[in-house]
Amino acid sequence: MAVQNVKELIVYQKAYQQAMEFFGISKQFPSEETFALTSQGRRASRSVCQNLREAWAKRRYEAHFISKLTDCDGENSETDTCWDFARDCNYITDEKHLDMTNLNHEVGKMLGAMLKSPGKFLLIPAA
Repeated sequence: MAVQNVKELIVYQKAYQQAMEFFGISKQFPSEETFALTSQGRRASRSVCQNLREAWAKRRYEAHFISKLTDCDGENSETDTCWDFARDCNYITDEKHLDMTNLNHEVGKMLGAMLKSPGKFLLIPAA
């Protein structure tokens, strides 16, 4: 059976998991990070899911779909950088960083596969 809802996509589920992980972990960041790493990481990680939802809604038009997927990929890369900052500022352990960057890279690979083969996700106009 074909995917009926973006929430059924594994890439969406993993991106959502990453966003929730960042949210939970960032609650422990120091208060001086509130308007920097905490805020930026939360926005970037959530934006992956939000842009994926937009891409799904715009899959009638290949160019719009690809554009939003490209936004997803960019936000995912930004999230990866936030994970690096969190580790290098000693807010997370090396082990947690590895877990989160592995998840991030999985999401990135899935988005890359979607960008390479967008046709299987597009809506086919009725004849």
